[in-house]
Amino acid sequence: MKQLESQYEKILSDYMSDQTEKNLYIAQNFTRQLIQKNISPEDVVNIHKNAVGKIFPDRVGEDQPAYDFLIEVMVHYGMAHREHQSLLQIQAEYEMEMKIATDIQKTLLKTVVPQLSSIDIGMISIPFRKMNGDYVHFLHDREDYLSVAVTDVVGKGVPAALCMSMVKYGLETLEYAYKDPSYVLEVINRVIEKGVDDSMFVSMFYGCLDIQNSIFSYASAGHEPALHYSAKQGEFFSLEAKGLLLGVLSESKYSYNEIFLEDKDIVVMMTDGVTEFRSRDDLNSREIITSLIVENKHVSAQQLCNLLYKQIEKIQDFKLSDDFTVVIIKN
Repeated sequence: MKQLESQYEKILSDYMSDQTEKNLYIAQNFTRQLIQKNISPEDVVNIHKNAVGKIFPDRVGEDQPAYDFLIEVMVHYGMAHREHQSLLQIQAEYEMEMKIATDIQKTLLKTVVPQLSSIDIGMISIPFRKMNGDYVHFLHDREDYLSVAVTDVVGKGVPAALCMSMVKYGLETLEYAYKDPSYVLEVINRVIEKGVDDSMFVSMFYGCLDIQNSIFSYASAGHEPALHYSAKQGEFFSLEAKGLLLGVLSESKYSYNEIFLEDKDIVVMMTDGVTEFRSRDDLNSREIITSLIVENKHVSAQQLCNLLYKQIEKIQDFKLSDDFTVVIIKN
């Protein structure tokens, strides 16, 4: 520090004697040394105060309180500045991680809705932020079976994207076993329990439609219940199913359930971003969903998904508070 003070005193003295651009340039370059040596703003002010005291000893009494005041100000300024820079660094790192996660999702986790002649399928998935915490995966065996996994990953960044990748590849390795929803959840649960951090939670609703026999079997791992609209009875039924979130306990079991779908029946699978109106606690989200579907049951499954999104977005003043995902199957 003594060497820096001597250098600064010489630079300041030269500048006060001959106030040229050259001397000012030398002073500006000197600041690089201060930064490299991690000299705080208040120490810079103190160095300047001591240099002025040596160059102009007669002014020390007059300037002392003003410099002491400035040093105190700079102490707090320096702390705030360092905190601000730290936050900027954290923000930059977060944005980079989110970009990587989003790229992983776009490259590896693109969802393609099957086009089947006998079943009408619709899907919409809108992320709340850049990366979507919801993931939908379809499996189908020609026109015989259609399976769909609707997943909600409670996590952020690259770990969440990698978790979705584990879900995807776990599902794809099941081959013909994907027709048993309870077994599927047991397998995926073990995969996630071994490879995912304890702070991350994953819910899933898994349904399999036996197209030839019109039997829809399903299981749930702590996920939002699906809805079944019975055209014959003209009412909705909640497809409740017990089961822990994925990855909590390796030996968790999941209940197997099935229903018979008649002509013009509808199954609606969704994440909690569809049913939780956080800005409108006074509204019953499921009543809104069921009413809209009944009023528009004649349109295609995809049109129903789009109408549902527009309606709920409007109710929440176009400010959704979570990822929004709906899958609709019309028999």
